[in-house]
Amino acid sequence: MPIYHAPIKDMQFVLHDVLKMSDSGIPGYEDLDRDTTAAILEEAGKLSENVLAPLNPVGDAEGCTLENGVVRTPKGFKDAYDQMREGGWIGLDCDPDYGGQGMPYLMNSAVGEMFVSANMAFNMYQGLSHGAYNAIHTHGSDAQKAMYLPKMVEGSWSGTMNLTEPHCGTDLGLIRTRAEPQDDGSYSVTGQKIWISAGEHDLTDNIIHLVLARIPGGPEGVKGISLFIVPKFLVNEDGSPGARNDLSCGGLEKKMGIHGNSTCVMNYDGARGFLIGEQHKGMRAMFTMMNEARLGVGLQGYAQGVVAYQNALGFAQDRLQGRAITGVEAPDKPADPIIVHPDVRRNLLHQKSFIEGARAFTFWGASLIDRAHRNQDAQAEGLISLLTPVLKGFLTDKGFETTVLAQQTLGGSGFTREWGLEQFVRDARITMIYEGTNGIQSLDLVGRKLGQDGGKHVMGFFEMVKTFLKENAGQDAEFDAQFLDPLKAASKDLQAAGMYFMAEGMKNPNNALSGSYDFMHLFGHVCLGLMWARMGLAAKLGLASGDGDAQFYETKLATGRYYMARQLPATALHLARIQSGAEPVMALDAANF
Repeated sequence: MPIYHAPIKDMQFVLHDVLKMSDSGIPGYEDLDRDTTAAILEEAGKLSENVLAPLNPVGDAEGCTLENGVVRTPKGFKDAYDQMREGGWIGLDCDPDYGGQGMPYLMNSAVGEMFVSANMAFNMYQGLSHGAYNAIHTHGSDAQKAMYLPKMVEGSWSGTMNLTEPHCGTDLGLIRTRAEPQDDGSYSVTGQKIWISAGEHDLTDNIIHLVLARIPGGPEGVKGISLFIVPKFLVNEDGSPGARNDLSCGGLEKKMGIHGNSTCVMNYDGARGFLIGEQHKGMRAMFTMMNEARLGVGLQGYAQGVVAYQNALGFAQDRLQGRAITGVEAPDKPADPIIVHPDVRRNLLHQKSFIEGARAFTFWGASLIDRAHRNQDAQAEGLISLLTPVLKGFLTDKGFETTVLAQQTLGGSGFTREWGLEQFVRDARITMIYEGTNGIQSLDLVGRKLGQDGGKHVMGFFEMVKTFLKENAGQDAEFDAQFLDPLKAASKDLQAAGMYFMAEGMKNPNNALSGSYDFMHLFGHVCLGLMWARMGLAAKLGLASGDGDAQFYETKLATGRYYMARQLPATALHLARIQSGAEPVMALDAANF
């Protein structure tokens, strides 16, 4: 059975040595010193290691079952959910006015990484609720907030988002689900939604569905879409669940992974629904959920890499095979552990350097969300909007790649269910697909985010990197050569790609769109390069201070040097592909594929 250990020391390093959260000037951060965050992370770590992780293979093997319209979750899931609810984890960063603890989103992300690494399918039940909570909190009326949010925050009710229909996914302008106005101000919602995560289950007393639908007579396309609250059970005046609404689960998807989460076909047969916000403004409210969901999916991608790497490392340290090429390393054993071999070390360092860089990138992104919301900082809002498709697309692509590398470390054992690596591969694969496929993320990045506000935010990113390089150059020639110079070169590649899009994209939009996926990866590498330069600097300062764990800091520096030397140069490859333009991509006639 696979193992999981909460990487609390690594998290504390990012929170306090790199992000310096207590001194960041973000309201609420000043109360989160090392001891406070350690206490929170340690408790979440215990729940992850002792309760959630052992259920991960159980959920994968058993899956969910649908009987007479009722979905049963795997054995142990209900008890685990109750423990999470009773511990207050579901409302960790929710509004105290509705029973939440009011913690920053950054702490929710740190805790969320552990929950996802331990049991991704299980964590999706509360993860979808969090998105629905945010949409109601942001766009709902005071009465709607009072009716639904307290129960959702405490976890006795859960939530979903219903977008996709059998004939349309990304192009939501094609949806057919309709909402007929009723005399009492409610709406009669009719239609079918598919791929609805946690659409029906036995963990909570009620499920609050948020459903995109059309009001007859509205504009065509996305401009005619509205968002509705459609509860599984209608809510009585005293707040208790009342009569069953006219909706049902019509089936469960048979999936490659995340078997422990119920992915449902949802049928709405004149169900009673309640409009959120204004008519025909549903997309704005839905994207409140979608943007957070995309950040959460990016976290899922690297979090699966974390647990896969931990198990690959343990195997490599124990598995005996062959002798080190430079001489026997374990003379008391019949062979050396495979970690002595250079290619195994390359494989492991590829995994380690990615997941640690990805954690820093994700935590930084979460801090930008906190700064945008708590400080009303428009610059932070613009920057995280720019980075969202990079966080989602790059981290899930590379996170999946990391699980495959971890599986490869185990050789034939990685292909068997006994060791658990193949489940991490299967579970991680969905992250590249849902909440907008990664191809869509790259198109969003190049087609919308680069030019947003006249290119202000991407120029701000370049200026931030430039300032960091200038402020830290010249203090240590070795650090400059190993960290700052590679970051500078990668940043220049990113700027060159942006200039290419400006020059050639206007002539032929396909020149930009053909290079969008490479640009997303190029941008992702630069972001991780920036994170590793910041982590390297923090480790260097930690060593110089003489305080703390010297070996920990040395390990950070060695891992960072690997990323800068062996992964960051990929920016040159991506730039070359981008600058090749659309011709190699578009030359082949569709009939000749």
